[in-house]
Amino acid sequence: MNILINWLPQTPIAAFTILLLVILTLPPIFERLRLPGLVGLLVAGVVLGPDGLRLLDARTDTMILLSDIGKIYLMFVAGLEIDLDDFRKQRNQSLIFGVATFLFPLAMGAAVGRGFGMGWNAAILTGSLLASHTLLGFPIVNRLGVIGNKAVTATIGATIITDIAALLVLAICISIHAGNFSALSLIGQLLSLAVYALVVLVGFNWAGRQYFKRTGDEQGNQFLFVLLAVFLAALGAQIINIDKIVGAFLVGLAVNDVLKHGPVEEKVIFVGSTLFIPFFFVDMGLVLKLSSLQVTLTQDLGLTVAIVGTLFFSKFLAAISVKGLHRYNWNEMLTMWSLSLPQVAATLAAALAGKTAGLLTDAVFNVVILLMLVTAISGPILTAQFARKLPQSAVPSPVTLDNSAVSESYSLPPVQDEVEQFKVIVPISNPLTERNLIEMASLLARHEAGTIVPLSIAKGHVHMDEPELDLILSRSKSLLAKAMAISQEFQADSQPLVRIDDDVAHGIVRAAREQEASLIVMGWHPTRRIKDRLFGSLIHRVFWSAHCPITVMRLLDEPIYLSRVLVPINNLTPQALRMVRFVQIFAETNRANVTLLHVCDLKTSPLAMQNFETQLLEVLTQFKVQAATTIKIERSDGVAQSIINAAQQHDLVLMRSVRRRTAGGLKVSDVTSQVIPAISCSLILLGEPHYKQRTIDLFGRTRAHVVKKSES
Repeated sequence: MNILINWLPQTPIAAFTILLLVILTLPPIFERLRLPGLVGLLVAGVVLGPDGLRLLDARTDTMILLSDIGKIYLMFVAGLEIDLDDFRKQRNQSLIFGVATFLFPLAMGAAVGRGFGMGWNAAILTGSLLASHTLLGFPIVNRLGVIGNKAVTATIGATIITDIAALLVLAICISIHAGNFSALSLIGQLLSLAVYALVVLVGFNWAGRQYFKRTGDEQGNQFLFVLLAVFLAALGAQIINIDKIVGAFLVGLAVNDVLKHGPVEEKVIFVGSTLFIPFFFVDMGLVLKLSSLQVTLTQDLGLTVAIVGTLFFSKFLAAISVKGLHRYNWNEMLTMWSLSLPQVAATLAAALAGKTAGLLTDAVFNVVILLMLVTAISGPILTAQFARKLPQSAVPSPVTLDNSAVSESYSLPPVQDEVEQFKVIVPISNPLTERNLIEMASLLARHEAGTIVPLSIAKGHVHMDEPELDLILSRSKSLLAKAMAISQEFQADSQPLVRIDDDVAHGIVRAAREQEASLIVMGWHPTRRIKDRLFGSLIHRVFWSAHCPITVMRLLDEPIYLSRVLVPINNLTPQALRMVRFVQIFAETNRANVTLLHVCDLKTSPLAMQNFETQLLEVLTQFKVQAATTIKIERSDGVAQSIINAAQQHDLVLMRSVRRRTAGGLKVSDVTSQVIPAISCSLILLGEPHYKQRTIDLFGRTRAHVVKKSES
């Protein structure tokens, strides 16, 4: 061990390199063990810290800086990922549950602190650590299709109440601890905090809107603007003597509406969750001492059990207190309880701030780490158990053709009389894949009595000379001539288009908007370059910016020869029904056989499986699906592996591409990313447009429009 320490140079570069190695290797290993990746980062901190290999030291300037950045970024992401739309939908219910799930843990946690000899200030801060929650279960309720359930929406909205309140308590407690307490100083602190919060929430929101409006598509500068806003807010918090994480969280709320879940937000979250936030968790492991933890688990076992038990019981009391008020059933109440259990983002950041300020003892800090581990594991497990018993919020019941197979709960506008032109934009650049893309687009357009628009982007810039531009335009025209010949072969109307643009992704999106396209058909481009991994590939950027659905195709054979199609269906959301609509069109034009595969949990009851099959059959009936369709429902604990196994007997797999969220800055894997590299047949990814659609019809039109075009 000493040889290793002496061999490594004691420089910031060495520490940074070790951190990168840890972040790259350990989280995936722990996730394979069905443990949160952050557990691996904490373990790495303990192993590399003073009680282990002593390769990293939390007291060095390098670790202090990286940990502070990670902590600020963690709270910023926590504020950024709160869905304000969900909060507005269930404002009253979110407010009531937020107050309940904050006050019960605060009061009971403070009582526990007082019972174990803490002063009032430390006891109240300890209670506030239990009062917030991190939505680690969000990907689960999203996957199960119950995100629109009123109880789930209220819990998501309540996050904003609990986090803000917990951070305010932290700011006040640390301020009181730092100086002589008086009523006048407390009032002054509260007033300065109120003014500061108003400046951040209103001022930064206004500044962000103005800057984004004037910079248009300059995502690099917009990214830097967001980073500057985060650290300005953190600096401002320190100036008025409150913890910097309060400012980071508030600025996350302030720019929430500005970013609107767009590409800049994803870049900001990606950089933080991949790089900076893991630094904070490693530093937490460095601060955590094994000797101190052992003492906590032996001598302070009563405190540990009391705090953990109080959290579970107080969150349960909060959930059951609103059950009767809003007429939630037991499964909804238990789902609310399980969603509010995990204590990660605000809890850990506040605990470290309290320990650094000398307000919390090592024993309390160690208990908070154990609390995080227990709740981060048990919370999502309980959520999966209870949420799967909730009715899917987007199941079409009943399905009616006149409303484009959409339930009235979607509040859709009535069918309009005008007929919308069906257009398929097909960006072409690779002669090797051009034929299959044009063929697929032709089949779809012919079925819908529409038009295909072969598009070639001639990438140009301001200083390009005339001969260079002529050469690029000549290549584009050659590609389009070939596309015209292929479309005529399949008897499809085509309108070729050349567009000069300095950015290919922006050119595709702008052309699609100008042509009022119904669908974009693109070829598959694997992400290999470092630039693409950091800032998004061409496909990725089109996905985020397009106004209409996008299909990305990896076709290993001509579409007319793809006769066995597999479509995994997780739940009957509008997005899933758009996939059914797409495969219906393709199968009818191609006389293909379709298998709809639903993989459910091993504990799913036969009755639940039968109900899902009945609902899916109803959808197929109302869609008037003429293609040969088989519904296959199976139990499995590995959804991705079941899809991979089924794909071996099919020519084509159709899947939906889902934007990846993070929970408290932690990456959340999805089934699609596991399936893509493992299947050897053709693949189509159907991507949803960024903007909300008026209908569940694949092409953003009402079913009446489709019928009119077909009859014409």
